[in-house]
Formats: sequence, C-alpha cells, structure tokens
Amino acid sequence: MDRARIGITTSFEHSEQRLDHRYVRAIEHAGGVPVLVPMLTRPETVRAFAEVIDGLVIPGGPGITDGLFGELPEGLADADPLRLASDKAMLAVCCTRRKPVLGICYGMQLMNAVAGGAIYADVQHQRPDTDVHSERRGATTHALLPTPNSYLHRILGGHVLEVNSRHLQAVKDPGQGYTVSGLAPDGVIEAIEDATGTRLGVQFHPERMGSAMGPLFRHLISCASYYAQEAALRV
Repeated sequence: MDRARIGITTSFEHSEQRLDHRYVRAIEHAGGVPVLVPMLTRPETVRAFAEVIDGLVIPGGPGITDGLFGELPEGLADADPLRLASDKAMLAVCCTRRKPVLGICYGMQLMNAVAGGAIYADVQHQRPDTDVHSERRGATTHALLPTPNSYLHRILGGHVLEVNSRHLQAVKDPGQGYTVSGLAPDGVIEAIEDATGTRLGVQFHPERMGSAMGPLFRHLISCASYYAQEAALRV
C-alpha cells in the first residue's frame, strides 16, 4: 500500500501559514508522506481533509491559554484564534477516528488542555525547584527520563536521553485519557500518552534532534500505516 500520509499543522503569522522544514524532513525520513494542513474553518471541510491523512503532527507554537494556570509570561504571545480553532478541530476529528497524533511542545499542551488538563503558564516561576527549560532564558539541553513500561519507554528505550530545552509552559496535570510517560530530573512533565500509544505528546522538539528521535517518528508512521490498513478493510 502507499506510504502513510501525515498531516502537519502550521504556524499562522500575518495571514501566512509557515512551517519549519525540519518537521517535513523528519516525517519523510521516517517513511511517511508529509501533508501540510491548511487553516480550515468549516467542520465539513475539516472532516473531508481528515480523510486525506492517516496521522497528525501538531508542532510547536505560541502560548496555550486553555486550561491555563497563571498568566502567560512577557514575550510569549497566545495562539492566533484561527490557528487555534483549526488545530482543535483537526485534533478532534483525528481523535474521534482513532488516527494517531503526535503533539510537540504547543501541540502536547493543546492535546492536554482540550482533554481537561491544566497548563503552567510559566513553569519555571510557578513550580518550586524547577530548572530553566527555556532557550531564551539561557538553557540548552536537559535530561529526559522515560516512564518505565510506557510506550515512550518502549519507543526510545529506558536510558536517560538528552533533549533540547525550548519551553516556558508545561503540563501541570494530565488531561482525561492521558498519563505521564516522561519526566525531566526536576519532575517537570516532558511527555504524555494515551492507553494505546497512538496519541503521544512531547515537550521537547524531536524534529531538531536528527536520528536520535527517528524511532519516535517511525512509531507514528507505523501507527498511521496500521490505521490506514484497518480503514481499508472496513470499506
């Protein structure tokens, strides 16, 4: 069968959609076909477009205000309403149809917030004994400890990994249907997942980490391929 088609949502600035090419490269190198998701406003169009893709990536972006604990720090703008509405709509359809989803930074926080979870507006200043997790505040990398017996543990292995530090916000409480699958040494939640391992969220940016994060993207492609096969059998 054809390779799995993975939709990637984009940023939205000055009425233009933009995407770091590293997301495209990560999906292509993992064996998938990247498909950029347009900003859509009509539910019927969202449903129709969701038929085109087998899985979804929601990449990094601005601040999340849904489920927010505290106020956004200075310099972190909230998401454009059009992008936020489009991302939520595409995420909802993909979840309803059990298509795999990978949320990255903003994407993880969005997945968590729409499931009723809470988000730290500025984790460094709101959570006691939290290290700096933001590049703009001088951090570079930090350790990731996958939770034993989690899907993330199976995908990336049980050893401690070094990941990039690129976030001000962080998950405070997992939303319904999600459990913690990775932590930083200071206890900040770095990854969440659902019970099937088809919906994963990571706080770091794997698209910037080259082959080290290939298994994460290959897992998404594998789940998407399985979904496509199952969908074909139901026709």
